Amino acid sequence: MPVRIPVAKFLSMAALAAVLALAGTVQAQAQERTSFRIAWSIYVGWMPWGYAADAGIVDRWADRYGIDIEVVQINDYIESINQYTAGAFDGCVMTNMDALTIPAVGGVDSTALIVGDFSNGNDGIVSKTAATLEALAGTTINLVELSVSHYLLARALDSVGLVERDVTVVNTSDADMVSVFTSTDDVTTVVTWNPLLSEVAAFPDATPLFDSSQIPGEIIDMMVVNSEVLEANPDFGRALVGAWYETMALMSAGDEAALAALTEMAVASGTDLAGYRAQLASTQMFYQAADAVDFTLSPDLIETMDLVRQFSADHGLMGGGVDSVGIAFPDGSVLGDPENVTLRFTEAFMQLAADDAL
Repeated sequence: MPVRIPVAKFLSMAALAAVLALAGTVQAQAQERTSFRIAWSIYVGWMPWGYAADAGIVDRWADRYGIDIEVVQINDYIESINQYTAGAFDGCVMTNMDALTIPAVGGVDSTALIVGDFSNGNDGIVSKTAATLEALAGTTINLVELSVSHYLLARALDSVGLVERDVTVVNTSDADMVSVFTSTDDVTTVVTWNPLLSEVAAFPDATPLFDSSQIPGEIIDMMVVNSEVLEANPDFGRALVGAWYETMALMSAGDEAALAALTEMAVASGTDLAGYRAQLASTQMFYQAADAVDFTLSPDLIETMDLVRQFSADHGLMGGGVDSVGIAFPDGSVLGDPENVTLRFTEAFMQLAADDAL
């Protein structure tokens, strides 16, 4: 059962003060530094990091706090998380599920510094033969096993009274997903994410059966940083948050500068402006820091992470079981082991951006 530890809800500035107060207690583990590295990989919600680096936005915010932040693109998404977990990076983009099952389970205390968006249609199930989810019973489904696609499938099956035992899952690389679906008769149903999802959905006679808009807020895209590094170096967090929300303001301005920025992101992600805008349309971006704060403070986030950890435990991704790792939330609630918290959600730094207090 979840361990809930209710505490009074403090003002956001007080919450940040608590974070800063911890800095002096972790010097043996993470010292004050002036140089940091973050990793990102290509996905609609993470393209702003590449743009912010190329446009000098990250450098300007780093200079403001007298630090240096290197932004590195890693082509292999899972490899980027593995490298972060191994200590090669101080921060990395990842989904909520991957943050739990890779660094947190691996013992790397990590903080969701920025909740950037959630998938609102960017992940989905497409079939050449089934017209309904119920018709998937007894069929084979190709997906990246133990990924958010796998989680999406489990949630979709559950919505119509099916379970994974009712289908056969075949692990398939995302690099091969489009080709096997469009050129192989044996592959009839796939679960994938954009831009691959758009490609398979456009195949003649393909039928979209389910997508992440039907489980809104459950597949979350975040910038995750090492908690000890953040505690010892809060300016690292401030600079990242400042750079992110400057980029969000630019993207959402609706002027020529926004158009130019979106076009650059589109090209960098291998599509055109129309294609990138289509992906943004199925992504619930939190352009305003206040909206991200509200999402992070919502009790819905606790319910989502409970679903995610249950799925992860059922598929052997939680090591010692569903309660082996603690997940902490801004209100003081903890899912799992409160003595082994290795994944933390905080609104404190995003609240600084919302308050124009960076």
